[in-house]
This record gives sequence, C-alpha cells and structure tokens, in this order.
Amino acid sequence: MLVLSQVSFAVSAEPLQTPKEFYFDEDTDTARPVVVVADLQGEALAQALVRERERGRGRKAVEASGQLAHLAMQEGRNELGQQLYEQAIASTEDSGPLARSLRWNYGWDLYRSGQLEPALAQWSNLTNRFGDPAWAPPTLALVLWQLDRKPEALQWYAAAVRTEPLKWNSAANYPALLPGWSEKDRDVLAQVLAAWQADPPAWP
Repeated sequence: MLVLSQVSFAVSAEPLQTPKEFYFDEDTDTARPVVVVADLQGEALAQALVRERERGRGRKAVEASGQLAHLAMQEGRNELGQQLYEQAIASTEDSGPLARSLRWNYGWDLYRSGQLEPALAQWSNLTNRFGDPAWAPPTLALVLWQLDRKPEALQWYAAAVRTEPLKWNSAANYPALLPGWSEKDRDVLAQVLAAWQADPPAWP
C-alpha cells in the first residue's frame, strides 16, 4: 500500500477573470492526459507507476505521480489522488507545460468526483495566467452552469461562439469538438447553448 506524508491540498481560489474576446490558443501542452504507462490496468498499472515514482526525480517520475493520482481518483480514493496531484505540481516549474497539464487533469478529476469549486479553482488558475486557451470557454461554462453561476457561464460560452461561431452554435458539433466529454456533460453544455441562443450576452 502506498503511504504518503500528509500534505495540504486545499486550493487557494483566485477570482475568475472575465472572458476575453477570443480564445484561439489550442494549448495542446496543457489539455492532454498525463500518461507514462499505457498498456496496463488496475493493480498492475498502479504498481508500475509506483516503480516509476521511486526511480528518480525527473519528469517521468512526476508524470507517474500525475497518472497515479488520476488512477486513485478514478477509483474513488480522492484524498490520496489529491495528495499525489499536489506533490506532482509542487515538483514542477509552476509556469511550465507539465505543471499546467497536471492542473488541467486535476481539475477534471476534481470535477468528476463532484468537487466543482476546487475544479473551477484549478482551471481558473490556468485561464487567468496562461494565454487564451481554447479549452477554457466551454469548460468554464460547463462548471459555472452547474455551480448556478449562470450569467458567468453564458459569458464564457459567448466567448467560445465569438472565437468559432460555426462550431459552437450547434450541440450537434459537440461529439467532434469534445470527444473526451461524457454525454451527460455535453447535455449540460447544450443547456448553456440553449440559454445563450435565447439571450446572447453583448460584448463587451
């Protein structure tokens, strides 16, 4: 059994900035899974990742911590997963692509475990500080809508439409635009789309 020292994984939330006009940065360094071991599952995967963690302090060991954190949270071991994510993030350069990718994945794992405010905090950290990422408008619209911050959700969805109007004006495009999202999450975003269509917010 993996034993970790206690670390604080409370997220220090910063206010979410208002949307910019456009979000054209594909930000592929951030919006990607962190994968070190791809051909194993379950306990065999966990053991392989622990071995990678123990081999050193390099990038691969940090990525192994991130993948192990994801695995733990998938299995409902949220406290362990959060500890691993925080340790991995603390081992990276804060502004570097690996730290950003870890935060992006951490946000999704928090979201999928029902921790919406902490998920928003992770994504806010990235959106406020690093460019104009294309993933931000739909992702933030999704979580803000479910937090009942609906006017903000509409503002963020409007940013997606301003950026790519022919893509984000129909829910029929969601499977191609959001292949990693669940059908449930796409359905929630379709609610945001319907509200945007009924009363699109003005810019600015």
